[in-house]
Amino acid sequence: MKILVVDDDLGLRDSLSLILQDGGHEVVTEGNPKNGLERALADTFDIVLCDVRMPDLNGLEFLREYARRGGSALVIMMSAYGGEDAALEAMQEGAYDYLPKPFRRDEVLLTLRKAEERELLKGRVASLEAELTRAKELDIVADSPSMRKVMELATLVAPHDTTVLITGESGTGKEVVARAIHRMSPRRAAPFIAVNCGAIPENLLESELFGHVRGAFTGATTNKTGLIESAAGGTLLLDEIGDLPLPLQVKLLRVLQEGEIRRVGDARVRKVDVRFISATARDLESAVSSNAFREDLFYRLNVVRIHVTPLRERPGDLDGLVARLLERESARAGRKLTLAPGAFEAIKERSWPGNVRELENALERVAVLSPDGVIRAEAFGSERRLQSPSERTRTLSERRPRTLKAALDEAERIAIEIALDATAGNRVEAARILGVSLRTLYYKLKHLAA
Repeated sequence: MKILVVDDDLGLRDSLSLILQDGGHEVVTEGNPKNGLERALADTFDIVLCDVRMPDLNGLEFLREYARRGGSALVIMMSAYGGEDAALEAMQEGAYDYLPKPFRRDEVLLTLRKAEERELLKGRVASLEAELTRAKELDIVADSPSMRKVMELATLVAPHDTTVLITGESGTGKEVVARAIHRMSPRRAAPFIAVNCGAIPENLLESELFGHVRGAFTGATTNKTGLIESAAGGTLLLDEIGDLPLPLQVKLLRVLQEGEIRRVGDARVRKVDVRFISATARDLESAVSSNAFREDLFYRLNVVRIHVTPLRERPGDLDGLVARLLERESARAGRKLTLAPGAFEAIKERSWPGNVRELENALERVAVLSPDGVIRAEAFGSERRLQSPSERTRTLSERRPRTLKAALDEAERIAIEIALDATAGNRVEAARILGVSLRTLYYKLKHLAA
């Protein structure tokens, strides 16, 4: 630590300087209190050791003036016999502690160590409060260790244009994290555009991303700016990047490498300035191994990876999420919504396969079905509950043997029914929860209905 000693006694300054230097501290001494005050304000010190009784400017006056002029170091008063009252008065006005003269070496070093520990703890608390405030401003609940790590990574990468790959199950909040990165970045004033690569039919996706010129294909009656150009200066989130068709993967790679695009049907190359963030619920490494995803594009997207864990693995966020979502639903409904006793326990028993999105949809649904604004545990009674290992084992033992295909069909049917129920029949959202493209979901529904 860097310490300033202000005392008009030369012998004490010298002896104290030796003690502090032996303790590993950097020491500056000053015998004139007015000069000491100016020195304390002009330089950066961790601690100021100041005598109570000095000519021209006593210790209490020093402390008041130092605080008035914005001094930030901890001030420890030193007092000889008879000066304790003034030292205690100084502590009431903001001094951290006081040392009675004469003092022993161990006593001085112990006081400084306690002050150092206090400042470290104060710094950690301030950092935590800033992190929680930032997470709240960004509409993110980050109470669990895993989500705090997500926020740390997001904060570190936000100022840079590095490509980011956000992974995690559907509904975990990958888009929310991407928006947070954008809002913490220098591009925050420019557009943030999100596109779901699995929700747009393949024959339209290229035009949506890159745009087209008039006459490029049947129906192209005007020029169209693509989403990449529309995000100029800002951020483009390519959600469900694993569903991007291989031909478009090649074109996207060129955009990332060269910073330029060509609209469909256009010979002109256009420069673009866009920060790319990708998100996926799929295992892209497996997709690369099976040649379903280009390896070079994967490495270009996967410069920094942020993994958002499923809700079931971060129960520490559940309390904050429920409170935040209830507050949002209350504003939407125009009435205060509350949880009845036992309702939160019912929520905690759920497995939440659709993660935060399913929780949000479930709370919206039960809020509508609670005319008095009180959400009761029974409202979640028909929802899927998280089974214990013993319950799962017993359930499996009670089932009759069947073919593997029949078992897989049943599992798919149940998963699709849960997703559709959680999204009130919204197939686009259900596909996101299931981690498949909209095309795949339509195919599965047709197959299961046959």
